[in-house]
Amino acid sequence: MKPLSSDSLALKRFKVLDLTRIRSGPTCVRVLADFGAEVIRIESPPGLDPNEGALGGRDTYDMLNLHRNKRGLTLNLKEPEAKEIFYKLVAQSDVVVENYRPDVKFRLGLDYDTLAAVNPRIVLASISGFGEDGPYRKRPGFDQIAQGMGGMMSVTGMPGQGPVRAGIAIADSGAGVFAAMGVLIALLERETSGKGQWVQANLLQSMIHLCDFQAARYLIDGEIPEQAGNDHPFATPMGTYQASDGFFNIGASGTNQYRALCEVLGRLDLRDEPRYQKNPGRLADREFLNAELNKGFATQTTAHWVQALNEAGVPCGPIYNMAQVFEDPQVQQLQAAVPLQHPRRGDIRVVAQPFKLSRTPAAVSFTQRELGEDNDEILSQLGYSAEAIAQFKSKKVI
Repeated sequence: MKPLSSDSLALKRFKVLDLTRIRSGPTCVRVLADFGAEVIRIESPPGLDPNEGALGGRDTYDMLNLHRNKRGLTLNLKEPEAKEIFYKLVAQSDVVVENYRPDVKFRLGLDYDTLAAVNPRIVLASISGFGEDGPYRKRPGFDQIAQGMGGMMSVTGMPGQGPVRAGIAIADSGAGVFAAMGVLIALLERETSGKGQWVQANLLQSMIHLCDFQAARYLIDGEIPEQAGNDHPFATPMGTYQASDGFFNIGASGTNQYRALCEVLGRLDLRDEPRYQKNPGRLADREFLNAELNKGFATQTTAHWVQALNEAGVPCGPIYNMAQVFEDPQVQQLQAAVPLQHPRRGDIRVVAQPFKLSRTPAAVSFTQRELGEDNDEILSQLGYSAEAIAQFKSKKVI
């Protein structure tokens, strides 16, 4: 396997100030950091954040995965001297990312108008639960709440089962990726206008957007989607089937794929059945058809069917647990896991960015910094003396 480069050049000219926590904000900043932006992660000094250690401490898998490639600075932003330091950083930065509740940034003087007065070229990215205005603007935002309100839980799970959450923080992660997209668009536009702008993303609208065709199904056709379990809502055979040793997925949405599937199974009767030559006929008879297909699948292993069906041009794949995911040769070819060294955890791996650039790919250069590890260096670069930095520490400004 070709080793990853130690650094990325794609966004190297940009400086980002990271005020984020939990998942959505760090997901956004991780995109910028992995593609080479200089990121300064700003945290509260030790003992001042009531949520410090709430997620299990700094060395958890989640923190190490989300906060690589970031320098570390501590600032107590409630203190005037810390605010002065922050504004000095804003003056020489390109992007600020925060995911406070909407009212907090105004109380702290971190709102867009205040930052733009310091640096008109600054791009502020704000990620909230429900948006920067409206009746829910002050509500705390959590992934599962957004999954429920955005429609995701109403279409997930078996028919009649009741609402089911996704097994991942899809609204959080989606909002972070969309915010990163907004930041990059704002930076591109700035090349023409010379001005920054305020980028806003929220968990609720991100969840609605990720529902995509199910949302459009209601908006355009007026149809309220229901749970369909592991079956595709309106195509078959597309879903989960059972081999002799477990479950696997099939995506035979077209008639030619359906016919090829039947030939692999040796079920020419199902292949030639007049009602099944178009998808509506197969869909109307899905329960019977799936039961007949599963009779054949039960005679061989998942590996057998995955190979045989793919060779016949029928989309098919196993259903992995996470260990199996990263053991798969294609996943290894994609370099979906990136190796890192951590001073206490030793050799670890983190999740790679899911897209590649041919000349300036993403790179993970270093693990999460210790709390305030780069305080002295960053403040020295801003012109503060060693004596001033020592005073900041004694007064808990940093």
